[in-house]
Amino acid sequence: MIQIDEPSDVAPRRLALFAYGFRPFFLAAGVQAIYGVLVMAGQAWHGDWPGDFVLPAAWHFHEMMFGFVVAAIAGFLLTAVPNWTGERGHAGKPLVLLFGLWFAGRLVLVPGIGIAPWLAALVDLAFLPTLAVVIGRSLFRAKAYRNFPILAVLGLLTLANLAFHLDRLGPWPEGVDFAKRLGVDLVLFLVAMIGGRIVPAFTINGLRRFGFNLALKPLPGIEIAAPASIALLLILDLALPESRAAGWVAALAALVHALRLAGWHGEKSLKDPLIWVLHLGYLWLIVGLALKALWLAGDVEFGRHWLHALTAGCFATMILAVMTRASLGHTGRRLIAPPLAVVAYALTSVGAALRVFGPSIEGWSQGPGIAGAAALWAGAMLAYLIAYAPILAERRADGRPG
Repeated sequence: MIQIDEPSDVAPRRLALFAYGFRPFFLAAGVQAIYGVLVMAGQAWHGDWPGDFVLPAAWHFHEMMFGFVVAAIAGFLLTAVPNWTGERGHAGKPLVLLFGLWFAGRLVLVPGIGIAPWLAALVDLAFLPTLAVVIGRSLFRAKAYRNFPILAVLGLLTLANLAFHLDRLGPWPEGVDFAKRLGVDLVLFLVAMIGGRIVPAFTINGLRRFGFNLALKPLPGIEIAAPASIALLLILDLALPESRAAGWVAALAALVHALRLAGWHGEKSLKDPLIWVLHLGYLWLIVGLALKALWLAGDVEFGRHWLHALTAGCFATMILAVMTRASLGHTGRRLIAPPLAVVAYALTSVGAALRVFGPSIEGWSQGPGIAGAAALWAGAMLAYLIAYAPILAERRADGRPG
């Protein structure tokens, strides 16, 4: 897990955007989130879109998954892997080149830019395998076998991205649907696997500051069942998409993760936003799985928008939780959430809730409703950027490298 350095407060300002892996990618994740959401909201409101480009919903999924989510994953891994292996983090020119590869993928998929689809595919597909090689070398040298599944996830995310581009190029007409199912379930697996480490650890350590000396007592087998339930759901989503069987497995996964979350003492974390936001993100995971179960297994209209509960709710909240905490710890600052971070946490969930549950409200209007949810959600990311852009761009508060 990411180790949090002891805090310090004041140091001379100097740009250090490429001094550690989390810095450029956590900053870019916030920018990309706003861009990907507002472009889609604008299209929903006005209807304008390049006729020879991918469909708006497909582009939105791709840029939120392989732009926003992947940027956050990259920032996390480029920070966590050096801690797992004891090696120095990537910085300077190698980090600039790696970030440039991610950014190039965003440029070639700007709506209406006119880049040939095959060239856009080659550029966009290059980032994830390169990231896997970069972190894989460190993991193999350190024989960090426990973390090897991360490489498999990056490989499968590359496959999902390839499916998207093969759909756009023509050979795989259902490639976007495959990419969506595989990509979302892979990120769910990461939340189950990595979240299962950091949420309870950060909670127990953080609550000690408030006088709680707690111990975790997980139910027998729950730590195996939690990621296993997501892996089983992934298999069914690929083999039997939109099936009742997948719905029942989603219900089982929701129950397993609810039992897991209940053992992490989240009810005692309300004094520390950096802790309770982790629990809130994990709660969105359970809500999304439960809604998916209602929709697939029970044909309950209320569950139709389960996907946004998982993406706009779970993924975004967990990403904000990790970025806001890690950015403080790894820049030598106190682990105290800035007020704007708390605003970001709140607006993310309000925006996600409006997108997920708004269509069930009588009188809901699709265009204005989506635009309103997008504005709240983008406002959350803007609050994050205002608070954290200086933290990410300037040198550590304690004067140390990184």
